[in-house]
Amino acid sequence: MRSALIVRGGAEFHDPVGTTDSFLPYLKDQGFTVDTADDLAVYDDAALLARTDLIVNCWTAGGDELTPDRAANLDHAVRAGTGLAGWHGGIVAAFTERRYQWLTGGWFTCHPGDFVPHTLTVLPERADHPIVAGISTVALHTERYWMLADPLNDVLATVTFPVEDGEPWGEPVTHPAVYTRQWGQGRIFVSTVGHHLPDLDVPEIRTLTERGLRWAARG
Repeated sequence: MRSALIVRGGAEFHDPVGTTDSFLPYLKDQGFTVDTADDLAVYDDAALLARTDLIVNCWTAGGDELTPDRAANLDHAVRAGTGLAGWHGGIVAAFTERRYQWLTGGWFTCHPGDFVPHTLTVLPERADHPIVAGISTVALHTERYWMLADPLNDVLATVTFPVEDGEPWGEPVTHPAVYTRQWGQGRIFVSTVGHHLPDLDVPEIRTLTERGLRWAARG
């Protein structure tokens, strides 16, 4: 059996316990043993991280900060093959530690308009990727993440901000919404969708998130 470690906490408005609990049946059905940690001290255990096949980080900024040593342990584990995955603020608004941001390849800056109707669009040239296969567009009513993103990322799906009255951008702007990246021997999956459980319960979002967890895991 493969092992998964869910690290969850920080801001309660992202429901770190409820959202991660909702993926436990799937992970167990896929043959994972699953442990959860509600304290960032778990990132002190380099040996544990190294032997874990998938780490799901669901910790939005708040409370403890990731120390440089903890970030280094996580980085080294992923480089050696441990998978890393997450959604929304739990992975791209988690920690200001620079090594963590380098590892994850993206950083949330804002979500203009708060909850706004918009569409997630799978890039046609990536439509055969196993994470998004069979999905073309997804209608959403939630936060749109304005992202700073690494060009190393393999972007699978995007959201576009149209020109809007009172907003400073003067042309449509497209941002990554679902992406993967290879980091040494490890795989990383990120989705910016998942403010709360109703977002993750949208069937297409549930499907691509489950697939992303499985894709990122070692083996």
